Amino acid sequence: MATELDLIRQLKKSTPAGPDIIEGIGDDTAVLKWDSQHYLLWTADFMVEGKHFRLPKDGARQVGRKALACSLSDIAAMGGIPTAALLSVGVPKRKASFLFPEILGGAKALARRFGVSIVGGDLVSSEKVAIDCTVLGKVEHSKLVLRSGACAGNGLWVTGKLGGSLSSGRHLKFIPRIKEARILGEWTRPLAMMDLSDGLALDLVRLAEASSVGAVVWPQQIPFSRSSVTLKKALCDGEDFELLVCLPSGLGEDFKMRFRKETGTGITQIGKILPRAGGLYLEDESGQRRPWPKGGYDAFAD
Repeated sequence: MATELDLIRQLKKSTPAGPDIIEGIGDDTAVLKWDSQHYLLWTADFMVEGKHFRLPKDGARQVGRKALACSLSDIAAMGGIPTAALLSVGVPKRKASFLFPEILGGAKALARRFGVSIVGGDLVSSEKVAIDCTVLGKVEHSKLVLRSGACAGNGLWVTGKLGGSLSSGRHLKFIPRIKEARILGEWTRPLAMMDLSDGLALDLVRLAEASSVGAVVWPQQIPFSRSSVTLKKALCDGEDFELLVCLPSGLGEDFKMRFRKETGTGITQIGKILPRAGGLYLEDESGQRRPWPKGGYDAFAD
């Protein structure tokens, strides 16, 4: 059975990009030529009831907020600024009059916070609630960050804390790391970056493949969201929506303290990038190595 990554590889191979496309299928957003200083960022996220959220438990307003937040997180992963959104919603006919305003209200509240205009979309009747959110953004040519720029010797960092997002409800309330990504672009030069939507175990594989590199991760350095979170949960739960970023070597405690003071968000080095032949693995404090675990959220896995 094909995995989500297999399907994306097939799609990328069979869908060549045109001359105005800087980056097409395979990164957090598409990147298109725009003007002399900026690229246009374009992304979409699709959520389905029963898969990505549960009603009425999660609350329609929170679900609408999450729909936009997921796409804003993609813009953050490119180092960009979001500007406009399209929100397409499918709702059951008998529930449309109260569900749609709540969904839209949640998205609008987050849009105001980040200066994003909701400029259109579509509304249809459906058996279950489904939401497709498309966001446009921009990024300076000099500040664009792709998944494909990591090099051996780079530090491997994450913002915030990992694991337990679904059980704690954080997956509905997370703050897209727009500010954090912009600060990183101003202070240093991120070499590669992506958002952690499907779990570190799977998303690091995607970054390593895009950059043709390997990586070592130190499990004792991974910042757990709380004491009840295990290493497996931190690696595989998904829905963290933190940034996984490759930074130049040599950044230390002063950088971490300054970053937290400026953004209110922690940042932690959890490993380093290796040559591709080095592979992916975990290494504990004693130097003992373990194979990189399989896991994370795959929409097409059993």
